[in-house]
Amino acid sequence: MTAKLHCFGESGNAYKAALTLELSGYNWEPVFVDFFNGATRTPEFRKLNVMGEVPVFEEDGQTLSQSGAIMYHVVKRTGKLGGAPGKAEEVLRWVLWDNHKMSSQAGMTRFLMNFLPEDKRPRDVIAFMQARLKNAYAALDAHLKGRDWIVGGGPTIADISACGYLYYPEPFGFDRKDWPEIDRWLAGISALPGWKHPYDLMPGNPSDRAAN
Repeated sequence: MTAKLHCFGESGNAYKAALTLELSGYNWEPVFVDFFNGATRTPEFRKLNVMGEVPVFEEDGQTLSQSGAIMYHVVKRTGKLGGAPGKAEEVLRWVLWDNHKMSSQAGMTRFLMNFLPEDKRPRDVIAFMQARLKNAYAALDAHLKGRDWIVGGGPTIADISACGYLYYPEPFGFDRKDWPEIDRWLAGISALPGWKHPYDLMPGNPSDRAAN
């Protein structure tokens, strides 16, 4: 039975789940969620996920939300991307760090800068968030010096979590050339067999909306 991932291309958190599924060889398919036309606020979607967020994963009568939970489900089912024995806590440490320090703030900043009308963009908030993000990029860049991957000798969901927003073309205060270790690491992830850009892996992107 094919698993379903409710998602849309502009969501970096959905991308984490989708990329984990894809790189692990999981049998899955995307289900487009029309976020920008209010799909996550409908009663039907709230029955699927009371949190009103993507991604949402469905398989064999089980429903999961939150990218980290979905990624760990995939690790458990496939035995892939979980790290070497004894490294599970370190992988979890970086997944949690990303959620608290980087992805949540990158997602908000990107939204404020690109998906709000220009006259409603809160400049002071954006500047504050970009400063916090700069600290996160610096921590990740320093950690990656001399390493190919965040934890151990191969890719894990720590890498997939932390890269979730860093391939998107819309500006939010991140430029790969400013962070050479992150740039090298992102190139390594995108060279993995099965890697796809978020707009190629999931339906829905700004050009689709502009055409409608």
